Formats: sequence, C-alpha cells, structure tokens
Amino acid sequence: MATSQQRKPYLSDLSDARWELIEPILTAWRAERQKTSLNLGGRVTDLREVMNAILFLNRTGVPWRYLPHDFPPHTTVFSYFSAWTADGTMQAGRTAEPTACVLDAQSVKTATSVPTDTQGTDAGKKIVGRKGSIVVDTLGLLLLVIVTAASVSDNEAGKQLLTQIAADHPTITKAWVDTGYKTQAIEHGAPLGIDVDVVPRNAQVKGFSVIPRRWVVERSFGWIMMHRRLARDYETKPAHSESMIRLAMISNLAKRATGETPITWHNP
Repeated sequence: MATSQQRKPYLSDLSDARWELIEPILTAWRAERQKTSLNLGGRVTDLREVMNAILFLNRTGVPWRYLPHDFPPHTTVFSYFSAWTADGTMQAGRTAEPTACVLDAQSVKTATSVPTDTQGTDAGKKIVGRKGSIVVDTLGLLLLVIVTAASVSDNEAGKQLLTQIAADHPTITKAWVDTGYKTQAIEHGAPLGIDVDVVPRNAQVKGFSVIPRRWVVERSFGWIMMHRRLARDYETKPAHSESMIRLAMISNLAKRATGETPITWHNP
C-alpha cells in the first residue's frame, strides 16, 4: 500500500494543512486504543490514508469494495469508520457556544441493501427512505444530526433534536424552523428554555426565494449534497449515515479553516 506522499493524489485527499487539524484527534484515539491492545508490533495502518479513503468514498459515492487499491484494504477502512462512529470520534463541533440555531430535515431514497425496518415513507414528499434531521448554528455549522426512517414526522424528530441540543448546548435559547414543525415542537422547546420560531415561506413569491434565517440550514444541506454518498442512503446502520453527514461537514469546515476553496462542478 502506498502512502499519500507516494501515490498520485486524489482530489478528495486531505491537504497538509487540513491533516494538521485532524491528526491530533486520530493520534490520540490510537494511543488510547493501544493501551488496551497486545501491541505485538504488527503493521501500523496510516491513519491519514484511512481518512483519505473515507473522504474519497464520501465524496464520490463508491461502495466500500470499490475503493481504489492504493488505499488500505476496504475492510480495514470500514473497521476504522465503524469504530470512530461507535465511540464518538467521528463528530464535528465548535468550542464557542452558540445562542441560536436552525433546524431542518431532508428525506433521501435508500439503497436496496438498507434494512427495511430502518426506513419508511415520507408522505409529504413521497420518498421511501430515511430522513436526516440537522441542527446548525447561525453560520451553518453542524451542531447535531439524527437519521431516522423517512416516516418519522418533523415534529417527532424535532423534539428529539431540541432535547439533545438543550443538553449539549445549554446556551441556545432560540431556534428557527419551517412550517413542518408545528405546535408539538414549539411546545416541547418552551420548558427547555428554547424559543422555537416558525419562519414561513413567502406565499407571494413564486419559485426560489431566500427565506430569512432558514437559508442558513438550506445552504448546509447544499454543502452536504455535494457529496455523492449522501445523495442516496447506502448505510446499513442509521448511525453510519449520521457519520457520513458529519464527515461531509468536517471536510467543509476544515477547508474553511485552512482557507482552501472547495472543489465543485464549476470550480474543478
């Protein structure tokens, strides 16, 4: 297996600057794992290449088995991805505590490999699949994500999000939502100290229009959908779907932090 310094780079590879942001977290994770392992001196997997492989898959949408051969074996990459998902390593966050947030949800179709008991039908959008519900701050940075069956109502998912956001970010006192979140979500937020405000679409405007406050979370979904792995849900476990969304946002945030321009279809 070649390292990222030895092989021809992929467009999704981490730059040195972005790796410097991520490397301490993964190195610390490995150090903790080695404390409880036998550490028999076997081959050590390049963590940067594992992350490069996961980002390649996230951006291009290829199946795990189709990862290029110059990455570590797909079984190795998936085992790291699963471990990072299970122990919370694969999460995005920020140090400064926000005071306001925006909630929204998006339903996507599922692949044939997804267990039927983890999917459902979004009656409003006529989509059979799963629903990703996210909370972002006023900059559009991800605070929380949950993935449910598409049949779960925005209200029900919203109540889960509000409960968790109140626990994780107690400084938040304001939340903006669309009209899919009705009385139940609003009433649920009140005892948590969160004022939930519904921002409706302007009925007088036909076609696309920028909606106050809500445009921030719509942009976040736009960032997420640049990653083909998220255009359809392929993950067996909803927790893995959540990690794929976090990965997309981590990649975006790292590029913003290092001043790198994200690669898009009009900016190759």
